[in-house]
Amino acid sequence: MELNYKMMGQGEPLLVLHGLFGMLDNWQTLGRRFAEHYLVYLLDQRNHGRSPHAASMSYPEMAEDLHEFMTANWIHEAAILGHSMGGKTAMQLALQYPDTVSRLIVVDMAPRAYPGGHEFIFEALRELDLSAVEDRVEADAQLARRIPQRGIRQFLLKNLARTNGEGYRWKMNLPVIYDDYEQVLAPLQSDRPYEGPALFIRGGKSGYVRDADWPDILELFPNARLETVAGAGHWVHAEAPDALFRLVHDFLRKDEA
Repeated sequence: MELNYKMMGQGEPLLVLHGLFGMLDNWQTLGRRFAEHYLVYLLDQRNHGRSPHAASMSYPEMAEDLHEFMTANWIHEAAILGHSMGGKTAMQLALQYPDTVSRLIVVDMAPRAYPGGHEFIFEALRELDLSAVEDRVEADAQLARRIPQRGIRQFLLKNLARTNGEGYRWKMNLPVIYDDYEQVLAPLQSDRPYEGPALFIRGGKSGYVRDADWPDILELFPNARLETVAGAGHWVHAEAPDALFRLVHDFLRKDEA
């Protein structure tokens, strides 16, 4: 699969993966900062952003997409940074193709199964009648019936694109994301650990990476360390970009030294 991407900067390669319902645009601000030191690739994962739509989406498939991207772009080894769903894709790549991952950075995600929590978002998105939407203001008003949080609505509405006519469509492949949601929540499995250096960053106010998850993380990533960003929730890169940048940059520089 030929993933959509944006490249910036120069130096050692750093690949960045967004989370569920996201796209590479979510990481452009931090991407530009990283690009002052690294050759940064911001990617849209399958069924998201401007990347191709596919009939399924599991972590082995998304890791394979990433491996194909690296091969096609002559990237033999790179640091991989992933947030949430992108963090699981990054972990899966490191487990499947450890020689291609020089350093692993996972933002607010563990390799375990998750119970869900996006059902209200799916309901709101599937109820939105795009054929009757005249502008983004109206789309936002419809979503507000089920999603009171303005920040979440603005994040989701970045997926809205005009059709060739006067209507709107979703950039993401909403039907497949909905059908394969259980795959997104599924745990990672591997018969061997990733022995390379790994940094796990969690938000202090987020419950995605619990203290109880750490032994299981170390089984798959024995050379991992954990950093907590106080005051941040799940969206660490949006809520505490300076802290996240410093943690990642220090980790990458230390490994290069």
